Amino acid sequence: ELSWISKVHVNRPAVVRHAEQIKKWKTVKGNWQAAWLLKAVTCIDLTTLSGDDTPSNVHRLCFKAKHPIREDLLKALDMHDKGSITVGAVCVYPARVPDAVNALKAAGCNIPIASVAAGFPSGQTPLETKLAEIKLAVEYGAREIDIVISRSLVLTGQWEGRY
Repeated sequence: ELSWISKVHVNRPAVVRHAEQIKKWKTVKGNWQAAWLLKAVTCIDLTTLSGDDTPSNVHRLCFKAKHPIREDLLKALDMHDKGSITVGAVCVYPARVPDAVNALKAAGCNIPIASVAAGFPSGQTPLETKLAEIKLAVEYGAREIDIVISRSLVLTGQWEGRY
């Protein structure tokens, strides 16, 4: 039932007022700031989505994913012996997922692999092709799929088709 979409209303003055309040919030300083930044690193998907990606590009990306913070910085923060800090996932095109699987396995780490699928970046791909691409990425070892919606369906209000 999609009729609720036509009833969505945004209280623009409230949104603007809240955005103005956010700008006035105090920033986190000192050790707390470092802790927040280190935590943020663990939530990032380290990504390469270049048309000229190669197995060696993906291998370098996976090494960086396992070691996103330089050792000297971790020592300066007294975090060098607190356990491994890695990114949240490595994100690559479906065809590069096997390269990421191999590189992460060789590095001895269990960082999840994400893959863009469904006609990234435009979403202008037939549904059958999108589904096949998603299936292959999962078969290759991706644990997360970032799906691109067909924006033209949104722009033309074809909500059921988009769904």
